[in-house]
Amino acid sequence: MSLLTLALLMSLPQLARAAVFQVEDVRIEGLQRVSAGTVFAALPVSPGDLIDDAGVRVAVETLFRTGYFEDIRISREGDVLVVRLVERPAVAEINISGNKSIESEQLLTALRDAGLAEGQIFRQAVLDGMGQELRRQYVAQGRYGASVSAEARELPRNRVAIDLDIVEGKVAAIKHINIVGNRSFDSDQLLKLFELKTTGLLSWFSNDDKYSREKLSGDLERLESWYRDRGYLQFEVTSAQVSISPQKDAVFITVNVNEGDIFKVSEVELSGEPILPEEEIFQLIALREGMTFSQVLMTTSRELITRRLGVEGYTFAKVEGLPEIDEQSKTAKVTFFITPGDRAYVRRIEFRGNTKTADEVLRREMRQMEAASASTAMIESSKVRLERLGFFKTVEVETREVPGTSDQLDVIYTVEEQPSGSIGASLGFAQGAGVVLGANIQENNFLGSGNSVGFGVSTSEFRKLASFNYADPYFTKDGISVGYSLVYTETDFGEFNLSSFTTDSVALNANFSYPYSDTGRIGFGAGFETLTLDPGFFTSLEILDFLAENGDNYNMFSTNVRWSKSTLNRGTLPTNGSSHRVNFETTVPGSDLEYYKLTYAGNYYRPITGDLVLHLRSDLGYGDGFGGTGRLPFFKNFFGGGFGSVRGIKRNTLGPQDSPLFPEIDDSDAFGGNVRVEGSVEILFPVPFLPDRRNLQMAAFLDAGNIFDTGCGNQQVNCLSPDLAELRYATGLSGIWLSGFGPIQVSFGSVLNADSEDETEFFQFSFGQTF
Repeated sequence: MSLLTLALLMSLPQLARAAVFQVEDVRIEGLQRVSAGTVFAALPVSPGDLIDDAGVRVAVETLFRTGYFEDIRISREGDVLVVRLVERPAVAEINISGNKSIESEQLLTALRDAGLAEGQIFRQAVLDGMGQELRRQYVAQGRYGASVSAEARELPRNRVAIDLDIVEGKVAAIKHINIVGNRSFDSDQLLKLFELKTTGLLSWFSNDDKYSREKLSGDLERLESWYRDRGYLQFEVTSAQVSISPQKDAVFITVNVNEGDIFKVSEVELSGEPILPEEEIFQLIALREGMTFSQVLMTTSRELITRRLGVEGYTFAKVEGLPEIDEQSKTAKVTFFITPGDRAYVRRIEFRGNTKTADEVLRREMRQMEAASASTAMIESSKVRLERLGFFKTVEVETREVPGTSDQLDVIYTVEEQPSGSIGASLGFAQGAGVVLGANIQENNFLGSGNSVGFGVSTSEFRKLASFNYADPYFTKDGISVGYSLVYTETDFGEFNLSSFTTDSVALNANFSYPYSDTGRIGFGAGFETLTLDPGFFTSLEILDFLAENGDNYNMFSTNVRWSKSTLNRGTLPTNGSSHRVNFETTVPGSDLEYYKLTYAGNYYRPITGDLVLHLRSDLGYGDGFGGTGRLPFFKNFFGGGFGSVRGIKRNTLGPQDSPLFPEIDDSDAFGGNVRVEGSVEILFPVPFLPDRRNLQMAAFLDAGNIFDTGCGNQQVNCLSPDLAELRYATGLSGIWLSGFGPIQVSFGSVLNADSEDETEFFQFSFGQTF
């Protein structure tokens, strides 16, 4: 072959590749489900365009990127560009079998999110990846022996059916956790720090015997902190091995540690820019020379210094505590490096989430002011005051640096509102009061103003009531509150576990209070009440004696003085803080009845551990008559029993009873007394399995209390002078739910030392609320 012939043959392929022709038409072949319009929209070639081999390659790549086709061929027939396509199959059905711990709907959702669902284009790579992902999900559950078989079956009309056959296997449980290298503390003591446990009696409920890499990391951090809090500054976890049994149903964990030596504090000093007097800062430091080093004390000291600098406006202050180890003396010099930064000022305070409550209502609770120096204490105090309003489920606060500045920040309060009242008809049932029907408008945050307005009527077996009330907590800008109420009441006490008599009364009251501090108020009020008393047929000797001395119609003018202080963290269902309320009420001399009452109510909440909260409650009261009234009017007596008193005792039946006029045919009824002594101890705990526990509270309780009288009648039943030995005790479980229909309360209580005259009830409940 001559050189010229060889050169011509070598040039022919290049000439072919360089061939260009003008497309007169485009023909699509092979489509089944995909529309021709979709192809033409993706194809970068149109009739009239010039195309060469490079353009053909671009067209093929573009069509492949649509994901609809598994084979694409482009050829030329004259001036016609022919595009031959083989579509990817569509998913006709997905069949899942063998799954129990993960629901099929959850698996289908995961497949859909990955692009594999009925009607979508089938991709084998996606199916293979999903099989691996499902196996990872089962491994996360401790099912190390799980297997997932994924198969695609061809169906007519270019469709496939996907079959997922799952073998879940058993959940592998932790059979042994071994700590190696510990000399100062035994393994049993250290393993109590671990969240991971070996299988126990309650593991089926707590799942604490299921291995988790995240839980193990947390356990190792707790172990390290525990040692460092006891002076082991060089403690380290050298390794942690996790092994699985051949049957893949058991997990074995081995943790190797190096304890090191105990170090004591040789010196504590400050470095950087303390800003505050060193004497004041040293008072915040818990570590002292000669003490065993403690990581938690160093961290706590650092946080206290940071918080103290924040109070002074150095919101971005940084404090670091660093121990400097001396190997020979086994001591550590602790240095706190203080970098206060610039004093920060609040540029703006924003409120978010208050769709109903006006910004003004939130802003007037602020103790941190705009344009003022930022104080972490004031910012937090403002958050607590918002929570105490009772209008919000949650209140969160966030501080953000203003971009471009080093000394300004914005404070953002985000609230989640909750119902603050009720409008319309109401239906409830209270044990002892029977069915409660009513129509009311009661709004504690009227039109988002923070004011309380209410009007309503209600009726039950023992009471008919019509009322109007109004309260403005910020009648003046400095926080003086004012409230008014007008109430008409018809009460048949014989239907409420009490002595047989009825009263009709109209009462008008006005109250004012002044905040003497952020948590305390002093108030006073005045009122007028006109009351008519009507004894029932089965009345008592005590009532007849009272009527003989005082008549049955009374006009009474009264005044009251009260003091209150509350540091509770929330307005409803609190979990921290305390509240105290003292009230002294007396009628004005010259009223038809002259009497006074002094009461105290206190509550104390303190978190114990985790979600457990200790709640202490006390209610004390004393009343008596003066002037022309020999004793406290019996219809103003204190009553006890039931919710808010001693649970397990029938409502209002605790303490003195009357002397029936006809003892042969009538039993004694509760009469009340002029002395109340009550208290309780509760352990509050959350209800398991509920994601939102803010409106629900459970408690294990121990109640104690009784109603006494300093002027018992000679024939009066169960009437005792004040005596702590005569307190009644009850224990049990209770719960309260703040539902949209009002509070629902339930208790199961047993009286520990019931007297023969006490009326006990193991189960008590109340649904809805009277108005």
